Formats: sequence, C-alpha cells, structure tokens
Amino acid sequence: MFTDNKSIESIRELCAEFKKYLELQKEYTRLELVEKLTILLSTLILVLILILLSGMALFYLSFALAYLLEPLVGGLLGSYLLIAGGNLLFIALIYAFRKPLIVSPIVNFLGQLFLKSSNDSQK
Repeated sequence: MFTDNKSIESIRELCAEFKKYLELQKEYTRLELVEKLTILLSTLILVLILILLSGMALFYLSFALAYLLEPLVGGLLGSYLLIAGGNLLFIALIYAFRKPLIVSPIVNFLGQLFLKSSNDSQK
C-alpha cells in the first residue's frame, strides 16, 4: 500500500506540517497566556491603587466628619467613637455580604478571562 516513493514523501510532508502546526499552537498558547496574565496583573494593580487612594480619602473624610460632628455630639471623642462605630458597621456589612460583593465578581472576571475561547474574543 505504501510502497510507492510518492506516498512516503507525502507522509514525510504530513509529519513536517504536523510538527510545524504543533510549534505554532505552542507559540499561540504562550502568547494567549501572556495576554491574559497582562490583563490580570494590570487589573490587580489598578484595583490596589484605587483601594489605596479610596482608603486615604476615607481617612481624611472621617476626620472632617469628626470635626463636623463635634458640636453636635458634645466633644471630639464622641464624634471619633461615632465614626469608628460607623466604620465597624460598614466592615461588618461588607463581611456579611462578601460573597456577592467580592467573591462572585472575582470569579466571574477570572472565568471570563481564562475560560473564554479565543473564537469568542474575535467576534
């Protein structure tokens, strides 16, 4: 069946093309991984910067609110305690609703980033 010299040459060409295809697939996978890791790291850095700047703004706004509440509460200590209680309540609410506020969006983002096929991204 494969005794013809032309058939053997065709099989060699097929093997060479398959090897070339595998190398191209390897390179494509590498490039896709680099792209997705770049998106992931840039999003992580952006979120960290936003959290840091928001924390600083919240810190100064808390002091401003403390001085604003001082005459109403009767002292600076009372206004600081009131703001600290509000912050603790805010932390407790975030902890109570951590799954829909934090975990689910992260899972959705990572799922879309890493599990979306390349055909979907080209559309």
